[in-house]
Amino acid sequence: MGKTHLAVALGMASIHAGMQVYFINASNLIEKLLNAYNQGKLQRYLNYLSKYQLLIIDEIGYLPFDSDAAYCFFQLICTRYEKRSIVFTSNKSYSQWGEIFLDTVIASTILDRILHHSTVNIWGDSHRMKERQKTERVPPVSGELIGKLK
Repeated sequence: MGKTHLAVALGMASIHAGMQVYFINASNLIEKLLNAYNQGKLQRYLNYLSKYQLLIIDEIGYLPFDSDAAYCFFQLICTRYEKRSIVFTSNKSYSQWGEIFLDTVIASTILDRILHHSTVNIWGDSHRMKERQKTERVPPVSGELIGKLK
């Protein structure tokens, strides 16, 4: 089972438990946050996302965030911090999050809030790469799921 599949399973279990859940790809989320920010409606969009008890953000780290994207993402984390849960999937380790945000200080600040109440952290090789390695000689690629549960 891969990171995304596990996150979806957590989301489905949460829905069955009566929670409101929102699943979104990280690059789509950043696009929506930036659009709201540029239109002067960032707080409105953050409030909209706050109605969901669980926010699942898939594939953080595939594309770097510019400074405006990092700011918007930080605002999202601050809005939900200690109030609502977030599940992240990422192929990057914590030490590489500075590369995602192009700024080690903002990455460190975001991780501080994310990890404060984190109770799930799964590390492992990519499911697709494991399958491929069965038939070819491909070096392992590590990934992780970062879960933030209250």
